[in-house]
Amino acid sequence: MDYSKLGIALISLLTIVTLGSLGYVYWEGMPLFEAFYMTLITISTVGFSEVKPLSMAGRWLTIFIIISGISLLSFTLGQIARVVVGGELRMILGRRKLEKQIAALSNHYIICGYGRTGTVLVNELLSAGTPLVVIELDEKRIDILAAKGILYLEGDATEDELLLNAGIIRAAGLVTTLNSDADSVFITLSARVLCSDLYILARANNNNNESKLIYAGASRVVSPHQLGGELMAEIINKPTVVDFLSYAMGNNDMALQLEEAVVGDNSAIHGKTLVESGLRRDYGVIIIAIKRRNGEMVFNPEAKEIFYSGDRIVVLGEKKKLMAMRQEI
Repeated sequence: MDYSKLGIALISLLTIVTLGSLGYVYWEGMPLFEAFYMTLITISTVGFSEVKPLSMAGRWLTIFIIISGISLLSFTLGQIARVVVGGELRMILGRRKLEKQIAALSNHYIICGYGRTGTVLVNELLSAGTPLVVIELDEKRIDILAAKGILYLEGDATEDELLLNAGIIRAAGLVTTLNSDADSVFITLSARVLCSDLYILARANNNNNESKLIYAGASRVVSPHQLGGELMAEIINKPTVVDFLSYAMGNNDMALQLEEAVVGDNSAIHGKTLVESGLRRDYGVIIIAIKRRNGEMVFNPEAKEIFYSGDRIVVLGEKKKLMAMRQEI
């Protein structure tokens, strides 16, 4: 919305009121308040009688005020209406569009909180093409989300209605990134009640609260401070390994990348051994591990290891070939 026209209109209207008031004071000898009153009833055309009989100069001044003042008043009111009504309409239409986009989401992730951790998480997920919606209460962060075109809902993530509006029934998972462990526990508990099979990843700022989050229903708990300390130790003890994993797991143009893929129910490799699947032969990938549906991990699987639907395969290979492999299996 262009506010410059409204500013010019208000300044012009104020100028007419000032000049009219001073004119009545000068030519008609009115007190300042009576002159101001006379100017206002003239511009507003309310039809009140004149404060006192006017001289010829006073009548010419009144004519000037009527012609210029009424036009400016109408223009100013029109600009105010445009700003108020236009802004409201834009807000309503924008909110409805946002609600429709969120309602169309499925197999997405609900991110509770857009602080420092949440911002990094959202950026990484979006760069990987993962659909998501953010729940945030802070108005400044809401403005940032809106400016970036990220789907969001404004409000307290502890409210069941907001979680339902975010499509928790259709979601692939929920992540809490809040600084308050108490809020994270409450959100986790609410989410688990609303959707019993939902994957919930929770942040724990205090290591002592990890068990509480698990008990509340979290599928997995992450402690940034614990992870940060462990990573710093690994950088000191195994710098080359950490550098390799950072490159392999990051969003970069490195020749080799570390990825995971899920064996679908109708996958061509379901029931086949690693050798029979032809993954190494056809895509040149290195099978690092297989995570079974029951959570069992098979590291460095042998050639006779069999793939089943629901298995998650951790592989190392070229990015393009990895994408083709994921589509096939």
